[in-house]
Amino acid sequence: MDPVFLMRITLPDRPGSLGAVATALGGVGGDINAVEIVQKGDGVVVDDFIVDLPPGKLPETIVTACHRLEGVRVEWISRYPEGGGLQSDLEALERMTADPDHAAETLVSLCPVVFRSHWATLLDISGEQGALTYGTAQAPDLNADLIKRFAPFDTAHRVDLETGWIPGWGESTVVVTPLKMDRAIAIGRLGGPPFMDSEIARLHHLAALVP
Repeated sequence: MDPVFLMRITLPDRPGSLGAVATALGGVGGDINAVEIVQKGDGVVVDDFIVDLPPGKLPETIVTACHRLEGVRVEWISRYPEGGGLQSDLEALERMTADPDHAAETLVSLCPVVFRSHWATLLDISGEQGALTYGTAQAPDLNADLIKRFAPFDTAHRVDLETGWIPGWGESTVVVTPLKMDRAIAIGRLGGPPFMDSEIARLHHLAALVP
């Protein structure tokens, strides 16, 4: 199976820009599976692309092809899970609604796909010491001291963590947002890209819909 990559690309917000990127990727063998707008404003648009590459083709090839275009910049590129796909907020909401008693766990389980995070956790913040109650497969084992680093828990915000914040872990960017019933969700990416304001707002919106 061809390797699959997730790319975050900033490009000018004008007609023809997306087509030019698609042509550049196709010219070096990249096959675009999906595109999703992450953020727009100030004359630029940030898009996420899921791209197949032929065997033996290096990801640097498609990065170089994009950087040849005026005003286009690859912000981040990483391998993407086989069979993965961009999943909309609406699909997440439908699954949350189908099982309201476990809506929080459903949202946490979907965050790595919906927000392209490496991990997601559900936190109990009812006591003086927070506790991890549910996490995705790659989520860190968070103790009370680590959970305190994600505070405050009454507002959605971004937390940047240095290399070694957990032994063996690299730099991480995390978004924390409150839930009802003294709970919170934290989602993280290893190495980037940083979560954008629009992504933080989307997560906060979905979290507010959890019963």
